[in-house]
Amino acid sequence: MTPAARALLPLILPALAVGVGSALLLVGVTVAADQLEKVLWEVLPDAVGLGRYSVAWMLIVLTGIGVLSGLVVWKVYGHAGPDPATSGLVEAPMDPRWVPGLLLAGGLTLAGGVSLGPENPIVASNVALAFWLGSRFAPARPGTLWVGLGVAGTVGALFGTPVAAALVLTETMAASRADTDPAPLWDRLFAPLIAAGAGSLTSSLLAHESFRTTLPDFGSPGWGDLLAAMVVASAAALLGLAGVYAFPYVHRVFHALPNPVLALTAGGVVLGLLGALGGRLTLFKGLDQMRELTSDPGAYAWGALLLMCLVKLVALVVAASAGFRGGRIFPAVFIGVALGLTAHALVPAVHPMVGTTCGVLGVLLATTRQGWLSLFTAAVLAPTTGVLPLLCVAVLPAWLLVTGRPQMQLTEDGRSVR
Repeated sequence: MTPAARALLPLILPALAVGVGSALLLVGVTVAADQLEKVLWEVLPDAVGLGRYSVAWMLIVLTGIGVLSGLVVWKVYGHAGPDPATSGLVEAPMDPRWVPGLLLAGGLTLAGGVSLGPENPIVASNVALAFWLGSRFAPARPGTLWVGLGVAGTVGALFGTPVAAALVLTETMAASRADTDPAPLWDRLFAPLIAAGAGSLTSSLLAHESFRTTLPDFGSPGWGDLLAAMVVASAAALLGLAGVYAFPYVHRVFHALPNPVLALTAGGVVLGLLGALGGRLTLFKGLDQMRELTSDPGAYAWGALLLMCLVKLVALVVAASAGFRGGRIFPAVFIGVALGLTAHALVPAVHPMVGTTCGVLGVLLATTRQGWLSLFTAAVLAPTTGVLPLLCVAVLPAWLLVTGRPQMQLTEDGRSVR
């Protein structure tokens, strides 16, 4: 056995532990949020005699979630972590004592119908816990190891595959260490891939959530498909950029209010009104709602689909600006799917598989600025690989539109990160 292999062997058990622990935290928060969601959106409206997704009930629940989230951000130790508008998917470890407040605020977001996903709070919590425990019980190991394991385990659990974690780490961590760490890339990814595999298996066995759709099968691509892919991906990127450019201005409006309770309550009211405008499918993180949309691509007219797409984009910007704790990947996927189905409804020659995957690709490129993650997420929507060559070409004009532009993330003083 080579010295390099002997150096990697001791990492296996810590990586497995972090991967399984990351998935268990994700599943635990998700299950708890699902139970609260049933109470808020089924038990209570039935008890008081209001429709489960009536305009009145949407306003009541989302305003109430705004109040509760504001109280958590204001009063709970650590204020539920930093302002989510200033945080990306992978950040430096936060104080582990902030984790309970962040998870509580993130759970309220998931249960209350806010248009944000679980990824940012769960990644931040798992990174904080992995870094704290790793530094305590194995202080000789570099802190970056525990950050990488926490990210990998959580991303693997979120997407149900270690491939997503490998791509994220290649883009956000491994490449940044290329000048300081001479080890081969796969040596640096060895332990994170174990954590990602353990996280994805644990999550798949316990939760069974998936981005896959039941869209009609797509065979071999043609020239018309190539043109449609590039047009839809570029249009989706431009739509995503519209939300990115609006982001700092909406953030400034909400943060002009003197207290997080006021800001999040106002955000909840706006989200309730948006839900009333766009309908129940524009609520929540968007994964189940995306699958419902794709189960019958012809169920909605193009106008209804475009309305849902635009409402979801505005809801994402409002939720992230007002201070609700959550991530932006899941709702961005819904936006892309709705835009792709709009293209199919307007031009039936655009295959729904091509429209939805390229729509997701473009919106994610604009909102996350992570090319590998965007390409992977779009590809995972397809049950077959026939659309993958189209995505690899469609990503190029879309990337030209977004590269060098502001990101959907702000500095501490409210300026857009580039």
